[in-house]
Amino acid sequence: MADRILGMGDIVSLVEKAQKAIDEKEARELQKKIAKNQFNLEDFMAQIQQIKKMGNIKDLASMIPGVGKMIKDIDIDDNAFKGVEAIISSMTRQERQHPEIINGSRRQRIAKGSGTTVQEVNRLLKQFDDTRKMMKAATSMKNPMKMMRQMRRR
Repeated sequence: MADRILGMGDIVSLVEKAQKAIDEKEARELQKKIAKNQFNLEDFMAQIQQIKKMGNIKDLASMIPGVGKMIKDIDIDDNAFKGVEAIISSMTRQERQHPEIINGSRRQRIAKGSGTTVQEVNRLLKQFDDTRKMMKAATSMKNPMKMMRQMRRR
């Protein structure tokens, strides 16, 4: 309790919330997909929904030691994921499973369907691709320091 008052975070509560929200079998399947570089936008959407089940983003972040003090004056919108969800929901199942097929005309259709701009769709696809590469690198590397050096170079 004293750690919470002093802003030290609450990892135990964070882990408990994560255990309640995340199915262990699904987590293992996701790990296999990441290792095989088969993580797709449907998986990404499922992860967002699991995070949302855990509660308010600012409350979750404040449970991480050191983060609580850094974000106390920052306003984190609870609807931060709505734009991402709208973009992904505006894609066909094939596009969510194989984002590499999304060309210019598909991006325009997705932007119109989600009420966003093509630039926002591009940004999401770029972030997703970068995340997918980082996740693949993290699962394939044995040396975490080597991975950190490679991430800095990008």
